Amino acid sequence: MDLGIKGKTALVCASTGGLGAATARALADDGARVVFSGRRAELAADEASAYDGCVGIRADLSSVDGARTLYDEAVAAVGPIDILVLNGPGPKPGTASRVDSDDLTGAFTSLMLVQQSLIAACLPHMREQRWGRILSIASSGVVAPITGLALSNVGRMALAGYLKALSNEVAADGITVNLLLPGRIATDRMISLDQNAAERSGKPVEQIRAAGAESIPAGRYGDPAEFGAVGAFLCSAQASYVNGIALRCDGGAVPTL
Repeated sequence: MDLGIKGKTALVCASTGGLGAATARALADDGARVVFSGRRAELAADEASAYDGCVGIRADLSSVDGARTLYDEAVAAVGPIDILVLNGPGPKPGTASRVDSDDLTGAFTSLMLVQQSLIAACLPHMREQRWGRILSIASSGVVAPITGLALSNVGRMALAGYLKALSNEVAADGITVNLLLPGRIATDRMISLDQNAAERSGKPVEQIRAAGAESIPAGRYGDPAEFGAVGAFLCSAQASYVNGIALRCDGGAVPTL
């Protein structure tokens, strides 16, 4: 399927690996001019080098200033942004009873304020041309809070509420705003988490992975490329009537509709 995004510009946050990279690659494969970004400039440049018209930019998305710098450098490199993919690492794990105000402030900054600053920067161009796509790579914690990830649950739910409200406001301008929620996807991050769980439990990592896969109706972890393809579709011309949703790509793991 031709996604209708050839020549469109796309800024994909945290796209030197994992789900961000998978989504950025899928967009680039269909002809978008993608800005790959991440803390390590060489990795961003390596990812971008595989595609004509794409660039890699070093980015620190731990602060609003860092987000603004990324936006400015992206526009300087490829022009005004048509497609914005929000992504980034979550805050530290922990239980709800143990978080403090500093923890909450940090989570709100990284998962809400930073993302909102990028949206605010991109919206005027999208509205002027009456076309735009905003996609958040989020977490299943948005629909089913994850035990032990209290800060992530709070920050991502705040962003989800903002994005839902925004989707209603910009739909008439030809802009869609959606969230894509991953389950267990076989990224380097998931492999590392399984290895850590194996070390803590004293079990073989293969046993940990098998147990994880058994908990998923599909019976396996997802492939990053599968996730990226769904993300690219939500950014496509064909998805112009898909707006304000939180779509799960999890093999059926979350037991709700």
